[in-house]
Amino acid sequence: MMAEKKHIVRRAIIMAAGLGNRMHPVTLTTPKPLVRVNGIRMIDTVIRGLHHHGINEIYVVIGYLKEQFRILEEEYEGLTLIENPYYDTCNNISSLYVARNYIENAIILDGDQLIYNDDILKPEFVRSGYNAVWTDEPTDEWLLTVENDVVTKCSRTGGQGGWQLYSISRWTAEDGKKLRRHLEDSFAIPERRQLYWDDIALFCYPMDYELGIISMKKEDIIEIDSFEELTQIDKSYQNEENCYEAR
Repeated sequence: MMAEKKHIVRRAIIMAAGLGNRMHPVTLTTPKPLVRVNGIRMIDTVIRGLHHHGINEIYVVIGYLKEQFRILEEEYEGLTLIENPYYDTCNNISSLYVARNYIENAIILDGDQLIYNDDILKPEFVRSGYNAVWTDEPTDEWLLTVENDVVTKCSRTGGQGGWQLYSISRWTAEDGKKLRRHLEDSFAIPERRQLYWDDIALFCYPMDYELGIISMKKEDIIEIDSFEELTQIDKSYQNEENCYEAR
């Protein structure tokens, strides 16, 4: 039996253009990926994890409070900023659309998460797809059904007994070309500009992809979705809604 072909991530696209409304008040003056959690900016855990695996060609898609990201180009060699002019009128499909030239052999991930185990960013992979955590417990996050190592279904409303999707994905050169074409076709349709970019392969053109997963543990990563969750992780924000002004 022939071994499955291994692919290698050559570049990374970090999504960092969003408004971060659920993180008010801290995101009124600081873009969410640059918010410090226990002293470290969230996006730094992502970039350092990528660097640890030799992924130095990094594209950060910016929009809201974009000027604050300029410092990253000074701090990290090989990092390039891409401006998303649609960030406040479209969903995050627009962020991948403006970075569509770099999807081949790429890892795509959000800048507003904390990477605690950077092994989840390893560059080697077998098929395009998402990092995921198995859950027996009920969840309202997107939930994947996997059969014979291939994703066969995705539930937007969650469920239990499945693979919870996380915002880390890898794309082969072949699938990257398809994803670029599908992004361009979809972005030309005004109503599709309100989609998540993940909708493209999972719901709009599912028959054109055979996605897999890379399994990880829940404690490997934390996605902070609200100011309340931030205060639970970093106690310095509790009852100090204005403390961010001094950071």
